[in-house]
Amino acid sequence: MSMGADVGVVSSVGKVVGAKLTRNEIGQINKLVEAGLYLNPSDFIRDAVREKLTAIKVIEYRDVDYDTAKKEVAGYFQMKGEAYASDASTDLQLDYELVCRIMDDLETEGKMEITESTTAP
Repeated sequence: MSMGADVGVVSSVGKVVGAKLTRNEIGQINKLVEAGLYLNPSDFIRDAVREKLTAIKVIEYRDVDYDTAKKEVAGYFQMKGEAYASDASTDLQLDYELVCRIMDDLETEGKMEITESTTAP
């Protein structure tokens, strides 16, 4: 017997995934459905999965040369005004350490003013 979830094709739109939940979890979901927050338990589960997938974004960094990255970082902070280095890293898909190095270089060149709130998430 497999320990993984059962997956079956329902239609071209989606697949059915079986998962075991505790009675307590099912009871809590049913209360939310009864309160009108969800159409049915499946609606809750789909929403929970979407929420979790959004929260766990896998960031793939782009491989760009330093000068290109520097232009993008400078433009990013010019557009945003103020942002965290981590936000720039995520939004531009650039390595965090690279963004911090570029920010330091831009500050040294007098093209950027870095405050503590900009570097500390």
